[in-house]
Amino acid sequence: QVQLVESGGGLVQAGGSLRLSCAASGRTSSNYAIGWFRQAPGKEREFVATIRWSTAITRYADSVKGRFTISRDNAKNTVYLQMNSLKPEDTAVYYCAARTGEILKVADGYDYWGQGTQVTVSS
Repeated sequence: QVQLVESGGGLVQAGGSLRLSCAASGRTSSNYAIGWFRQAPGKEREFVATIRWSTAITRYADSVKGRFTISRDNAKNTVYLQMNSLKPEDTAVYYCAARTGEILKVADGYDYWGQGTQVTVSS
């Protein structure tokens, strides 16, 4: 079992920045991929970014490319999502998720999920 705890959400004005954290515990290993997803009210959960723990290979959704950066800290077993130039359409609950193996942009492929953290961007 892997436990994931997100933090760092909040209210920010458009153009501002936030950094989300995803702390992993339990049966973690380097053979994991961590993904960030988000879900806005009335919308489906969508892929945001993912990182392969062992190689730090990353992938991003087109909507966040150039604005968001995913990274990991091995010593802290934590993955970060640095979000810059935030827009009102970035408003959502952000979830981190873990899976064994390669990075994946599909939510169904992830086995473990955090509880989510709310990000609200005001215009």
